[in-house]
Formats: sequence, structure tokens, C-alpha cells
Amino acid sequence: MNNRLADLRRMQGVTQEELADALEVSRQTISSIENGRYNPSIILAFKIARFFGTTIEQVFIWEE
Repeated sequence: MNNRLADLRRMQGVTQEELADALEVSRQTISSIENGRYNPSIILAFKIARFFGTTIEQVFIWEE
């Protein structure tokens, strides 16, 4: 699954550390999601989307 997390984060001027703190996860988790090494739980995906004021589908791109 691809994602736009790094792009959204940069557009908002938020560091990985700041996003991790806001979502109560580690910076390594944010890095792993951005690099496609980790797919977040549905709860974390909702938290990420809510943080950026968008939908899960705008953050995560499902390719079959």
C-alpha cells in the first residue's frame, strides 16, 4: 500500500517527531509508514487522516 503521509506532513510543516507525538506512536513508526515498510492499524490510519483533516483514502492508496 502506498501513501502520501510524507507529502502531507511536509505541506503542514510537521516533523516526524511532532506527528509521532500527536499520534502517540514512535518516530520510527512514522518513518516506517512513510517508507512503505509498515501498514498502520485502521485506528492509527483514522488518527492520521483526522490529524490532517482528510480521509483515509486521501492518505493511503490501495493498489490491487
